[in-house]
Amino acid sequence: MRKLAVTLALATTALSTPAFARDDAWYVGVEGGAMLVEDIKFDIGPLTDAGSVDHKAGWDVDGVVGYDLGIFRLEAEVGYRKASVSKYTSTTGTPFVTGGGTTAVAGPGSFGYAGGSSSALSFMVNGLWDFGDDDGVQGFVGPGLGVARVKEKIGLNTNGNFLDDSDTVVAWQAIAGIRAPINDRIDVSLKYRFFNAPGVELRDTLGRSVHERFRSHSIMGGLTFNFGEPAPVETPAPAPAPEPAPVYTPEPAPAPAPEVVQCTPGPYIVFFDWDKSDITPEAASILDNAISNYQNCGNAKVMLAGHADRSGSASYNVGLSQRRADSVKAYFTARSIPDSVISTEAFGESRPRVDTADGVRELQNRRVEVMYGPGSGN
Repeated sequence: MRKLAVTLALATTALSTPAFARDDAWYVGVEGGAMLVEDIKFDIGPLTDAGSVDHKAGWDVDGVVGYDLGIFRLEAEVGYRKASVSKYTSTTGTPFVTGGGTTAVAGPGSFGYAGGSSSALSFMVNGLWDFGDDDGVQGFVGPGLGVARVKEKIGLNTNGNFLDDSDTVVAWQAIAGIRAPINDRIDVSLKYRFFNAPGVELRDTLGRSVHERFRSHSIMGGLTFNFGEPAPVETPAPAPAPEPAPVYTPEPAPAPAPEVVQCTPGPYIVFFDWDKSDITPEAASILDNAISNYQNCGNAKVMLAGHADRSGSASYNVGLSQRRADSVKAYFTARSIPDSVISTEAFGESRPRVDTADGVRELQNRRVEVMYGPGSGN
């Protein structure tokens, strides 16, 4: 048993792990490996443990069809296991066939020259729990339940068998192992299986009832073919295109009467990109128009009111709205409007043109309003 456990532990280092999806898919597999049969004790007639059979190492193979539900798998299994007899021991008489073809009875003893085999054909349903990631080495464990056809063929010589009979009984098993994908369709696996078929009733050549149980321990390697589709590769969604800045033009100033030169005080409104204080080409066109109209206002005061939307903190937006007002002021002074007539005020996000929730970007709130005439400026 310790050798079986060590082999199972060391095998984890030999499995590769490419990415792959198994969930919600059918699969089929084949497995095979070495098996050890526990010594079989025979109750012969009314005598308990009157016979005992030792075996050489045997073999165990199976085929499975299953469905992977995610962390749980359900599978149907057909298996066959067989081991050769190495010794038979009995505390009662044992029949054997003589060279002349007659039946004789040997006394109690140990028969190291006995031969034959023990085998079991099984039909099982297994429930397996998986743990670990699908794209790497994954462990599994679970029980199985079904029926088994156990057959014994044992003789003391080659002339004939004193026990050559079979019986079908309910069987169960316990499974533990590991598996890993080697490509997007195929898994390799290594598993340990304990198999138990109790309550086997047989008859020897003397007509005596022979009661036994068949137990075995197997280490098996396997290949599984999965019918699921490979896991889709997620690609990030493309970044949304930047919101184009709409072009706004002020309402045209009323045409002055021919005989009267009229001052158009505004407001003239220019807008800014998010978190920017740069004068855009659209804003420059509006400011040029405001400067042209200023010529009709004499030496009127100029008031620049800076604003921000609610996408940043209130304190940050006050500073941002001041920088926007300062950018407009610099644009005016560079075009011959005296610095002394211009005053600025920063309102931050406190006076939105379009009311929004906190944190919302809104172009019409990112602005500077320009006013001329009485009441403007300091």
